[in-house]
Amino acid sequence: MTSLLHVDSSASRAGDSVTRRLTASYAEVWRRRHGTNGYRYRDLAADPVPLVSHAYTTLGRRVERHGVVPLDRVAAMAAGPAEEREWALTLPLIRELLAANTVLVGAPMYNFTVPAALKAWIDRVTFPGAYVDPATGSGRLRGTTVVVVAAQGGAYGPGTPREGFDFQTPYLRTYFRELGVAEENLHVVRAEMTRAGDVPALAPFRELGDRSLSEAYAAVSALAGGGQGKRRALPQVLGRRP
Repeated sequence: MTSLLHVDSSASRAGDSVTRRLTASYAEVWRRRHGTNGYRYRDLAADPVPLVSHAYTTLGRRVERHGVVPLDRVAAMAAGPAEEREWALTLPLIRELLAANTVLVGAPMYNFTVPAALKAWIDRVTFPGAYVDPATGSGRLRGTTVVVVAAQGGAYGPGTPREGFDFQTPYLRTYFRELGVAEENLHVVRAEMTRAGDVPALAPFRELGDRSLSEAYAAVSALAGGGQGKRRALPQVLGRRP
């Protein structure tokens, strides 16, 4: 069954969140195309993933010393109730990620990077060896499509004064590639100048913000419908960095 894992991380509600509106638009197109049976939604702001603890890192190091350990054998390596609880919190999230053909991540820029809620999910699902096939050594996410929908209140693209301040999209691109997602399956849709409509200092850039948002909606629709979107000089869809 074709499946979609839809992850939102904005602390704002849908009416105030650009990423929530964009990911909802993607999911709507996807469900019209594939139906609802394979759709899974996770709201990291409303239902936060607990931060990893000492017990998590201790278990992770122990497992890593044994190479690639099948997921169904990790529980037996847990030493005590604290490690057992950490693994019980972690395994369902890993299985949920592995089961998805497509992973859709809504990620607003908070203080030049990703929200803490998203980082907590990333830290927990990134368990040693979880995305390597123990039998073959191949990456288990190689065929998974990842669509990151990013929103930035200002402009941080190439050529802008704050180009070097973007620790959001480069981080997410690096993270998912390191997790084993193929470059051709990793897409970043970015809406820029999203605060131009309500921050007086950004008012001169409102037209740019409106255009960027419109292009982002077109991009998510194209990707959800099976297309690749467009690549532009200041890209809203970044299949590769320009």
